[in-house]
Amino acid sequence: MSTTSSETTQPAISRRRDLAGGLILLGLLVQILSFLPALELTRFASYTLWLATALLWFDIPRRTRQQSGVLLVLGVGFLVLAAWRHGAEVDWAGSLTGNVYVVAMLLGVSFVGLIGGQATPVADRTAERTGAGALFRTWLGVHVLGIVLNLSTVFMVGDRLARQGELRVPQLLMLNRGLSSAALWSPFFASMGVVLTLAPDMQYSRILIVGLPLAACAGLIAIVDLRRQFDLSTVTGFSLAPRSLLMPVAMAVLVLLFYQVITPGLGIVSIITFLMPATALASQLVSGPRRARRQLTSHVRQRLPMMRGEISLFLAAGLLTLGLSTYVEALTGSQWTLFARFGTLEAMASLVAIVVSAVLGLHPIIGISVLASMLQLSAQEQTLFAFVALGAWAIGTSVGPLSGINLSLQGRYGISGFVMMRHNLVYALSLLVLVLAAIALTGRWG
Repeated sequence: MSTTSSETTQPAISRRRDLAGGLILLGLLVQILSFLPALELTRFASYTLWLATALLWFDIPRRTRQQSGVLLVLGVGFLVLAAWRHGAEVDWAGSLTGNVYVVAMLLGVSFVGLIGGQATPVADRTAERTGAGALFRTWLGVHVLGIVLNLSTVFMVGDRLARQGELRVPQLLMLNRGLSSAALWSPFFASMGVVLTLAPDMQYSRILIVGLPLAACAGLIAIVDLRRQFDLSTVTGFSLAPRSLLMPVAMAVLVLLFYQVITPGLGIVSIITFLMPATALASQLVSGPRRARRQLTSHVRQRLPMMRGEISLFLAAGLLTLGLSTYVEALTGSQWTLFARFGTLEAMASLVAIVVSAVLGLHPIIGISVLASMLQLSAQEQTLFAFVALGAWAIGTSVGPLSGINLSLQGRYGISGFVMMRHNLVYALSLLVLVLAAIALTGRWG
């Protein structure tokens, strides 16, 4: 009887996930259409994404589901309090649109994995394969590919290393640090999408000037810290072959071309959202429409539903931001902000607070969203806020035991998030000091 029940249940689960994948794809396509001047379809896109999340709710990893559920309840609670106790006018129909831009960008970036064979990193067999030098090349390879491919890079490189045997802690730490440090400057990261939504007037050029050198310093700190903790003489590393760089470099150039020349009216987040799927589709059509249809169908039915945790967390955080900001505005009559001005000391305190919350188990997006909801940033303050958010993301996701990357490493390779946190504490503290110093030295970033 149990076998029959299982056989009956599995097709139902498969159909539910297929439906959710189709809804996620529909949400992405609708959001892309909303970039056209005459259309505003973000609300409809949000409804499809929330419905897909509801269908996949019990498939979401338990810890992520708990965090998303708490954010969802708090967001709705703040909106109800604002309307009921303070008479605020709440746009209930539009309350689900928070972070839809970011989710759409993440979905768009996921299609990069379909771009030919160049989406798979190729090892340089002539490079050093063990020791500190090999591990630093691992960091570099994950960092360079990760600026475009995001979390998928960790699995690509990690699975290749796993062919040599079970992954060791130093290898996993370098996968973690190589990817998380890219949040300091990569325009393709979810962190940048969140920042551009919360601080649309920030100056990316100033972020790049400081964030890129900081990322390089993070790589040096990463390898020095590993040499302090482990004997690396027999630890295998991974080094990119030069041709593996073609895809991320080409994608970055394409984005800049659209941003500066072809569609200057669109922001980077919007360009990435439509350009990545379009490029992936074009690359697949070269091999014929039948293969393209098969690859895209597989992506929609498998990869998109697997993003359920990220989708739920970002959507719920967007609802929390709206709810908290609406409640604070109703309670104070738009007069109260956390800080009268967002300067150097305020930025440093905010950074430390968000990193501490990440160590305690909250995803950095939660701290960033809460902070943004309690600030009224001037155009001159937005770049400083953006740098704080990106720095907190880079540090918090590396050390936070419940961050997306550490949960992913735990699920894929069996390493506890708390083990990763323990080994990353000195690294995170060192990077925190560097980011604080950068804030102090650059002043208000205005």
